[in-house]
Amino acid sequence: MAKSKNRSNLPEKAHFLHLLKKSEFNVPDFIYVPASNFRSRDFSALETFFVDHCESFKVIARSAHTQEEYFKGGTFDSLETYADVAGIEYARKRIITFGNTAKRLSIMRQQEFNHAPEIDFEEMGLIIMPFIDGTSVMAKMLGDEWEFGYSGDRIHKVQSDPFITKTPHDRRLLEVSVEIQKHLGLQCEIEYIISTDGEIHVVQAKDISNIEVLHHEESKRSIKLDGIRRIRKRRNYRERPVYVMDRRAFYIDLISACEDMILDSKGPKTTIDDILDVKTSYEEELKRFALRHERFAVLGLSIKVPEDLHQMANHYLDEFPEMQKQLTQELHNHLYQIDYFLAEADTLITKDKIHIDMCTHDAYGIDSIRNPLWSVYWKIERHDQVVKEFKRLGFQTGDSLGIAIDAEEKPLVYRL
Repeated sequence: MAKSKNRSNLPEKAHFLHLLKKSEFNVPDFIYVPASNFRSRDFSALETFFVDHCESFKVIARSAHTQEEYFKGGTFDSLETYADVAGIEYARKRIITFGNTAKRLSIMRQQEFNHAPEIDFEEMGLIIMPFIDGTSVMAKMLGDEWEFGYSGDRIHKVQSDPFITKTPHDRRLLEVSVEIQKHLGLQCEIEYIISTDGEIHVVQAKDISNIEVLHHEESKRSIKLDGIRRIRKRRNYRERPVYVMDRRAFYIDLISACEDMILDSKGPKTTIDDILDVKTSYEEELKRFALRHERFAVLGLSIKVPEDLHQMANHYLDEFPEMQKQLTQELHNHLYQIDYFLAEADTLITKDKIHIDMCTHDAYGIDSIRNPLWSVYWKIERHDQVVKEFKRLGFQTGDSLGIAIDAEEKPLVYRL
């Protein structure tokens, strides 16, 4: 985890941007605001920056924690916000909130598997830049070749999926990348924004020199699915421990607990706490699984809850309005816990139209080299048949599965 530093306690992100700006690379005007300035409410330099460098009312606030370099790219957020002190304070508060909620499981997993340090969010600083509309491009050198990952912009009505190429749209992008890596003296991942006029803006550089990048059989217990969505196509096989998600079964268990309370069945009386324990136990199971396996697959037999069960669970206790209100709120919060868990899987196996929504780092960040995200799917019209087949083959949470992709991009999934 240790890295060599000589930067007067600046976060890596701010340090590299200062070096590149000083050497006249095309880095947008920016200011680093440390956590101490937020505590003392010393915003004089920030206000001067707004006056001198922000013609637009909008800026981008990028996370800049002093320990951020020890975490995967994309762990901490960047937000568009208004070019005023209130907007920046709001952005920082949101970034910290995301770190304690939506990104909490991701952070815990990195601490468990990658030995990332404990982090104090009150030490969160920010880098502020004028907002630039355009296309995001991420560049890195793998072996002796450069690759460039493009994400869509928000300018055009017709959008394209993220893609990776070794031939950038503008040769200057390759030339600048080579110069930046040579100037910094280490292997790095560089993020650019290509503005609508074609100008190449350097907005971030990350040291990836300590990240190792490395350049298998079928079974009778297998099932052929219909397709796979992935950005990187270098490998056609992977093995993963699997979590079998059946939220239909979860809702039936929850409704059964509600029924026990309503009917006042014999034995110990069921209470609202017993009902909520069904949800809590399920979420604890997700958390334990995520912290036990660094990389894992989710087999989604039922991820989206059937509408009839959703309505039943949210109205079963209508005769007890306060308890129903409590249950409805807990089920609402439960949706977020499901999203946080799914966001940690690098392999999602489910019916078509349910797949991983990939951000820039997910699609082509350095951490995607060895472990790109895969969305393996079956066609909706085959859903009942495929679910029945998975159950017949006995797939259970904790099993290991293999995925082999043939020449026609058809995945074969089987138990190991």
